[in-house]
Amino acid sequence: MGEIEQRPTPGSRLGAPENSGISTLERGQKPPPTPSGKLVSIKIQMLDDTQEAFEVPQRAPGKVLLDAVCSHLNLVEGDYFGLEFPDHKKITVWLDLLKPIVKQIRRPKHVVVRFVVKFFPPDHTQLQEELTRYLFALQVKQDLAQGRLTCNDTSAALLISHIVQSEIGDFDETLDREHLAKNKYIPQQDALEDKIVEFHHNHIGQTPAESDFQLLEIARRLEMYGIRLHPAKDREGTKINLAVANTGILVFQGFTKINAFNWAKVRKLSFKRKRFLIKLRPDANSAYQDTLEFLMASRDFCKSFWKICVEHHAFFRLFEEPKPKPKPVLFSRGSSFRFSGRTQKQVLDYVKEGGHKKVQFERKHSKIHSIRSLASQPTELNSEAPDQSQQSASLTFGEGAESPGAQSCQQGKEPKLPPGEPGPHPSPTPRRSPAELSVNSQGGAAPANVTLSPNLSPDTKQASPLISPLLNDQACPRTDDEDEGRRKRFPTDKAYFIAKEVSTTERTYLKDLEVITSWFQSTVSKEDSMPEALKSLIFPNFEPLHKFHTSFLKEIEQRLALWEGRSNAQIRGDYQRIGDVMLKNVQGMKHLAAHLWKHGEALEALENGIKSSRRLENFCRDFELQKVCYLPLNTFLLRPLHRLMHYKQVLERLCKHYPPSHHDFRDCRAALAEITEMVAQLHGTMIKMENFQKLHELKKDLIGIDNLVVPGREFIRLGSLSKLSGKGLQQRMFFLFNDVLLYTSRGLTASNQFKVHGQLPLYGMTIEESEDEWGVPHCLTLRGQRQSIIVAASSRSEMEKWVEDIQMAIDLAEKSSGPAPELLASSPPDNKSPDEATSADQESEDDLSASRTSLERQAPHRGNTMVHVCWHRNTSVSMVDFSIAVENQLSGNLLRKFKNSNGWQKLWVVFTNFCLFFYKSHQDNHPLASLPLLGYSLTIPSESENIHKDHVFKLHFKSHVYYFRAESEYTFERWMEVIRSATSSSSRAPVLSHKESLVY
Repeated sequence: MGEIEQRPTPGSRLGAPENSGISTLERGQKPPPTPSGKLVSIKIQMLDDTQEAFEVPQRAPGKVLLDAVCSHLNLVEGDYFGLEFPDHKKITVWLDLLKPIVKQIRRPKHVVVRFVVKFFPPDHTQLQEELTRYLFALQVKQDLAQGRLTCNDTSAALLISHIVQSEIGDFDETLDREHLAKNKYIPQQDALEDKIVEFHHNHIGQTPAESDFQLLEIARRLEMYGIRLHPAKDREGTKINLAVANTGILVFQGFTKINAFNWAKVRKLSFKRKRFLIKLRPDANSAYQDTLEFLMASRDFCKSFWKICVEHHAFFRLFEEPKPKPKPVLFSRGSSFRFSGRTQKQVLDYVKEGGHKKVQFERKHSKIHSIRSLASQPTELNSEAPDQSQQSASLTFGEGAESPGAQSCQQGKEPKLPPGEPGPHPSPTPRRSPAELSVNSQGGAAPANVTLSPNLSPDTKQASPLISPLLNDQACPRTDDEDEGRRKRFPTDKAYFIAKEVSTTERTYLKDLEVITSWFQSTVSKEDSMPEALKSLIFPNFEPLHKFHTSFLKEIEQRLALWEGRSNAQIRGDYQRIGDVMLKNVQGMKHLAAHLWKHGEALEALENGIKSSRRLENFCRDFELQKVCYLPLNTFLLRPLHRLMHYKQVLERLCKHYPPSHHDFRDCRAALAEITEMVAQLHGTMIKMENFQKLHELKKDLIGIDNLVVPGREFIRLGSLSKLSGKGLQQRMFFLFNDVLLYTSRGLTASNQFKVHGQLPLYGMTIEESEDEWGVPHCLTLRGQRQSIIVAASSRSEMEKWVEDIQMAIDLAEKSSGPAPELLASSPPDNKSPDEATSADQESEDDLSASRTSLERQAPHRGNTMVHVCWHRNTSVSMVDFSIAVENQLSGNLLRKFKNSNGWQKLWVVFTNFCLFFYKSHQDNHPLASLPLLGYSLTIPSESENIHKDHVFKLHFKSHVYYFRAESEYTFERWMEVIRSATSSSSRAPVLSHKESLVY
């Protein structure tokens, strides 16, 4: 007999013996080194129906053979697969990865081992590689043909239509019928032929990779997806079938599921001779006995099923590799079997970190050439940098790579404009592959080298800001040790560096104004997409600001030149101050206040115009895809209001630095009084517009919601949490507002948006910690008036932030007039508890029409927004954090250390929107690369790191490490201060109400 016992924590063992053979549901250590000795040849039947022979040492463990097959296929996510074969008793069993092959396959010459999918994840979007999805699609095709994957005629026809699209390409009725006559995908196929042809007509333009994705999207909703039935009888002798899935143990009568026992319910699994035993956790509400018993055909059948249950529990429920159970000194009881290999969480983490190369593969049955993208292969800089060979000498990203879905790639060079003509590219910069980092519109890790068609091929990995390449070592001029002596010496006065910060940030501010006054206006003038009234509201209110601040910057730089001694040295002492320049220009800004008041109105008018005009919406969306628009377009409309805050902060630092007797103090204090008055007057507009802008930005990231932006709604927090359901813990993206909590999932679609699964109105909600109840760390139960959900945070501190913000929002909702109106246009409420048999997020087989056309209606790729950064870094960010980020913006030169030498690379760096943007110089119109900082740790290098320079700070996230060097003690402290504001998010949001807004 073998048995296992489940303890509360998902990452803990399942196994405490009672009186006979035991095993724990845990991962084991790696098998011992491959022993030398006689080689044995083993035939492997692949999923594409080909056979390959592999020679391995006969005494090698099974893992050696599985690794050889995965290596042959260049398969990164091989942990989802296994090898099955008929043993000497003709029972189909899985190859044990720890036992010697010779003890399992007695007569290798007469046995064909099958390479098949072993673990079916709850969501096919968790499969990151195109090759993995292709193999899963082959498994679905095989299961259909063998009658394992049963479904209704509509689903069967839809599945086959995607297989046909993958194999022969676009619809041609004659070719379709010829192909179907030669290939039988399902029993009784002839009756479905017309329906298959009809569905195939809808897939025109779909690549093989997209077809695989859609096939899995449909298959995963079927009840028999990934199910292998094991005949048994219950206590009454009724014939049933047992199966195991990612959610737990299932009971079928024929092909109908009649019961399910989720892992959260199961305390212990064991077998005794032919009896398979399930011991449940105590539950006062359950009608089941404490222990359930099923009778199987033989002990071998029973043990085989028990072993696969052990492996499924370990793969889907354990977080990390536990240590193996020590061997007993005298004797052991029962089975010594244990799970060996990486858990699903470890596979996901490994693939997300990108520590592997992507290679081509061949589709055996497809007449269409499809390769994995080569453009996204990591290069030397921490295996993260874009391939410099594909960039021009000026480091303009976006050239010469082929898109993954066999789509041709356009050139991404920035065309030269005639002298004196401002403006952007004649056409928008193409969409880019998410596998490399450049800069797109949203202030995160944007893709660089690959252009995607409107129907995004899911073979490209989702944009992962978790992998954030910088620039190659050959990218920019080197600043090596021998250059140290030639570097200029700056004044040592702190006031000088404060004044210089005004200059560097003013350069960035002018560039941001030019996005509107030059680039956007030039594009608008070439297209008849914007109403004249909207043009007259935006551009005449930005052009005077650009003219004024151009003069202001020139005046500041002239003063700094005098201060540094680059002008007449005799009069330098009279100009070692900045207060008089600031006072003069702050007083000048007061005359521009009428234009500043209009910016909020312009933002509202633009968003309303986009809402009412599809043409304007597409126009603005295309402009955001240009490299120069490195942040959301509506963010640039708020830049003038934010800039006033920066002036106020600078003047506060100057007044704090100077003693009252200093000759510059009086002017600084007067300028501070003037700017403080302006900020106070515009404060309400800033708060309102920031919330308005954030709601509209979030709306672009969400599918399944129509009325997110309504009067009185305020954004509070967004972030990644795991939702506990019948499928176990699944990553979901949560959005907290002052009246409702939304939860969503991310799909591999062209738009890369998040699909709304449900909503929880905050009125009447309660929140409680429930680690002990569910055995999940950092777990919360949210109980609404109509539904309840259980969620888990990634850490204790993350949980506390959510608890604080949700409780605050609940209190505000209770004080309001009553329940908020319904938020979602569709999507039924999710009112099932996580220990029910079916998942709360489970989609039905009937809901198939949406997936068929989901790639045809979507907006362009949006894989680099703050929402996606939070998803990949498994963290959250609040509106308070966004407000703090607005205040903590910085620009200037930094030196970045090369990875493999002592050289340093000079870069112009802009910090904004929780992200570092890198330029060759401040004159560049668009960034070369970016690095989102959420999740990164900020430290000072230790002695052991051998960074023998002053003013160096270190950014570190998992395996990604960067060193940056500032030019002075003051700038070092300032960079540390602003970056810390992004890497350490706020833990408490100020109290909101419908009358009182966020404290700015």
